[in-house]
Amino acid sequence: MEAHWVTDFKENTLYRIDESTRMITIAFQKIEETHVWQRPNQSSNSLGNQILHLCGNMTQYVISSVGEQEDTRDRDAEFDAVEGYSKEALLEKLAITVQEVKDTIQNASEEQLLKKRYVQGFHFSGMGCVIHAVEHYSYHTGQIAFWVKTILNSPLGFYDGLDLNTMNE
Repeated sequence: MEAHWVTDFKENTLYRIDESTRMITIAFQKIEETHVWQRPNQSSNSLGNQILHLCGNMTQYVISSVGEQEDTRDRDAEFDAVEGYSKEALLEKLAITVQEVKDTIQNASEEQLLKKRYVQGFHFSGMGCVIHAVEHYSYHTGQIAFWVKTILNSPLGFYDGLDLNTMNE
């Protein structure tokens, strides 16, 4: 039986991953195909680059590290791409990666979550790797949302129908 903290950690990280996936999906449903590889400027990345980068990062930090699989990431290629995937293909790639990440987290043992390892030159426990992947996913979800809002000059409606002014109990 899993320790309570392990179960709680997994539930909360999986929830945050699902929230970012939900928001990215909503944002991508609102854009045209021509927007996918558009860059705001030379110093910024396209929406396509963002998705490739998220898939690479989550694969490296969770699937490869926590899941103890070979690390085959080509980080530079994530940013160098200027085409190659449609909007639908990017969302599919993201969905497949996210499912594998979620499965890896769900199946991780307490020992895997506590084991220290080196990832991208940083020394983290498995739990630290998961936290990094979740916060990194959230960070780039915000960038994607900002860029789509800029393109469309329109709100994305992530929380339509919810009263976010409800007070804590």
